[in-house]
Amino acid sequence: MVLLLDTVKILLPSATAFIIGIVITPAVAHYLYKYRMWKKKARTEGLGGGGTPIFNHLHKEKEVGTPRMGGIVIWGSVFITTGIYWILSLSGGDLFVKLNFLSNNQTWLPLFTLFSASIVGLVDDFLQVYGRGTYIAGGLSLTRRILFVLLIGFVGACWFYFKLEQNSIILPFLGEFTLGILFIPLFMLVMLSLFSGGVIDGIDGLAGGVMASVFAAYAGIAFFQNQIDIAALSSVITGGILAFLWFNIPPARFYMGETGMIGLTAVLSAIAFLTKAVIPLLLIALPLYVASLSVIIQVSSKKLRKGKKVFLVAPLHHHFEALGWPPYKVTMRFWIVSIICAILGMVLALVGQTGIFI
Repeated sequence: MVLLLDTVKILLPSATAFIIGIVITPAVAHYLYKYRMWKKKARTEGLGGGGTPIFNHLHKEKEVGTPRMGGIVIWGSVFITTGIYWILSLSGGDLFVKLNFLSNNQTWLPLFTLFSASIVGLVDDFLQVYGRGTYIAGGLSLTRRILFVLLIGFVGACWFYFKLEQNSIILPFLGEFTLGILFIPLFMLVMLSLFSGGVIDGIDGLAGGVMASVFAAYAGIAFFQNQIDIAALSSVITGGILAFLWFNIPPARFYMGETGMIGLTAVLSAIAFLTKAVIPLLLIALPLYVASLSVIIQVSSKKLRKGKKVFLVAPLHHHFEALGWPPYKVTMRFWIVSIICAILGMVLALVGQTGIFI
């Protein structure tokens, strides 16, 4: 019976978040289109300097005609769902109390992280829409975004270290490794590395499909660790992402934007540390890291090799587009790779922590 209730606690809120996301999207989309929440001009300069002719050829029209801030659907559905089940639990009914996944030791920190990071992203999206700032086509400069992410990471790390008294991670097959005060900079570094993976939000449906696989994997990991509230929250985030994805598959109704990607990558960091599945994160979120690494390689090559590029265009998914792959083929192949990475990462996390095969 306990297993059944735990399963329902994970799956029912996820379905609720999906339904709420579908319901609120028309209002969100109406607002985004009414106020023309899209970039007013396409980017003309890449991170490493120089023009972006290939990117403009592939995406110029979509970039200036499709609203940003679609991530509101994701975190909006998450917070509404969380609030609904919390309010229902106040009735005192045993079932509703069981379904409530808002808890001090498991979900307060991830929800705070999701909220604060999403607000930073929302501000950046607004600035990009209205063409302010110093980074490419407006918005907060890259340096400022990095500083905000590091600040959020610092607060989250201090909560772990001082409030939850956690300062260790699990090394698969080797056991728990205590980091001491080094836990704080590691937490910040992981959050920053995931933030850099936000560049994967570049083709209709791509980021949504990848992130859904990632959070579904952590829902499974937390479930098998008996951290049911974390599993429920991860599942709710997955449901919100799937609602967004319903409208983001080609042709995209809107883009996730920074309010989606910064929020999701930040909360993913918190969940990875709460489950102590930080090392498996490298595999579970591999598509994010590959996208980020492709940009680093491209920029480094252009600076060190006098403008010579490794890829036709970076991030990597745009390189495949430039080779002639249709966008939907790039997206669906990334989805497949992401699902496989998520499955293998779950196996690494669960087997590596239990040592069942040793």
